[in-house]
Amino acid sequence: MGSGEKALIYLGRYLYRGVIREQDILACKDGRVSFRYRNAQTGKSEKRSLAGADFLWLILQHVLPKGFRRARNFGFLHANCKRLISLLHRLLKFDPSRFTPPRKERPAMLCPCCGSVMSIVRTRIRSTSPAFVAAPPLVAIAA
Repeated sequence: MGSGEKALIYLGRYLYRGVIREQDILACKDGRVSFRYRNAQTGKSEKRSLAGADFLWLILQHVLPKGFRRARNFGFLHANCKRLISLLHRLLKFDPSRFTPPRKERPAMLCPCCGSVMSIVRTRIRSTSPAFVAAPPLVAIAA
């Protein structure tokens, strides 16, 4: 594998937001990888340390074989099928606007320099509500 850079790039395509988060890999020393995971039976976070080859074996068990696709990116759930979903809404007489979840209050953002509370002046993410359709980009300033 040489330096392993090409293998890392190859695995990165399959493992992005899938198997383990980067913050959960705690250390990689002396050929051993220490990582944090959630025990499925107890629901508690635990730590484990494995040889590098064993760690890669665990990760590679989550790579899909060639020709397979993740189910959430297939069929009418695919991001490009918005017209089909709207057609299904009309056929099933479903009004998605009636089922919008209530908005959660954001926790206060603190300025990394002075520590004071920052206020949101603009947002980049466009809102779906009619009153905020033309929302400008997010800019936060310290008060």
